[in-house]
Amino acid sequence: MNDSTEHPLHETLLHDALHAHVRESGGNAAGPYLVGLADGALQVARRRQRLARVGVGIAAAAVVATAWVAVADGATQHAHVVQPAAGGTGNTEKAALISILPVTSSTEHACTHGSGGYTVHASATHPAFCIRADRARGMTDVRVTSAKAEKSTIDGTWQVEVTLSSADRTRFAALTGSIAAAPSPRNGFAIVIDGKLWGNPYVTSSITGGRLEIVGAFVGDLTSATAHDLALRLDAGR
Repeated sequence: MNDSTEHPLHETLLHDALHAHVRESGGNAAGPYLVGLADGALQVARRRQRLARVGVGIAAAAVVATAWVAVADGATQHAHVVQPAAGGTGNTEKAALISILPVTSSTEHACTHGSGGYTVHASATHPAFCIRADRARGMTDVRVTSAKAEKSTIDGTWQVEVTLSSADRTRFAALTGSIAAAPSPRNGFAIVIDGKLWGNPYVTSSITGGRLEIVGAFVGDLTSATAHDLALRLDAGR
């Protein structure tokens, strides 16, 4: 029996072993990630098998590494799936940088080309918006100390929790303190990554803890895949 008709035995064994480990561990916080990793590996193997049956050649298999990131108190671990750069064996890409910019205006239409604003595209639940922000007063090209994808314990939506360095924490506290008393929308800040708006939260007081949550332009915009991908991009190269 050749590879095109044989069951993906190796991936199936890995899948079953990971599921068994999750059951034996009593359902700790890493469980959903292990299960997702196992299910994803098996789906890739089966897809590769189906492609082989119809004669589609696969030039090279993608290598997927699993990076474990421990929470500060050591109590919980999260599994991240890392796609190595071409020709490499690990995540060697440069980390994405964040800009935190005070909002100057928010209007209900898409930004005009070349205006320098950030467009939030319309969806079934909200119209298009144009967010403009002040780069001169903001924090630009900030490299975070850590980023992790997680589900909100309040509403179950996905988010990325970002931690700033001690120096940037001080700057962030000053920035949020300076806009907290301004009328809406100038009491908000834009979270910009790679030229794209990833969040537009509002503040009522200075944020001194050095942490912020990225939820997308609107709460619920992020999926598990986009949240984990963004966390990896922000954490790349560590």
